[in-house]
Amino acid sequence: MGRENGMLTPAEAELELKKGAGLCPGPWEQHSLSVARNAGLIAEKTGCMDRGRAYVMGLMHDIGRRAGVKGILHIFDGYDYMMGLGQEEIARICLTHSFPLRNADTFIGKYDCPPGQKEFLKDFLEHTEYDDYDILIQLCDAISLPDGACIMEKRLVDVALRRGLPDFTLDKWRAFMKAKKHFDELCGCNIYTFLPNVLENSSVNLI
Repeated sequence: MGRENGMLTPAEAELELKKGAGLCPGPWEQHSLSVARNAGLIAEKTGCMDRGRAYVMGLMHDIGRRAGVKGILHIFDGYDYMMGLGQEEIARICLTHSFPLRNADTFIGKYDCPPGQKEFLKDFLEHTEYDDYDILIQLCDAISLPDGACIMEKRLVDVALRRGLPDFTLDKWRAFMKAKKHFDELCGCNIYTFLPNVLENSSVNLI
């Protein structure tokens, strides 16, 4: 199978996701498919990004979950797995997708990694300039349900209800909203107007 710039093809990435879900079944598989579809649609609409590249990154952003149910460790598992396949660009997405703020202390979830891994992450984020693909996958991660997209604020409030409001919450919300505005401008419209199931998903009660 041919690859563009050495990146996994969509078919290869779909197979990797299927294999990963076989090792550790869970809702992350359908979430990853949704992130990929939404990222591909937005990338195509911008007219300046590659739909296939965005789709593959979306499929693989959570691939570390193949190694089991974990907290922040899933990003390192994904990074290591993709680096082992020679997929440096995707490995980067595995680390950056949870951090719209380039700050290793802003993960919402369990820090189940050794101190050395967190130090690596801190250095990586501080020395990485995000590009539009990093920001796109962060955005799609925040708006993608298993069966399509939803209004971002619903997901943010849902997470807050389940996990509380750390000190960095408002800054993280502002970063997500800035990403949404950025892609609205690149697309020349509100992205919610062309993503699937936004109205249906956003009208469901949070609790």
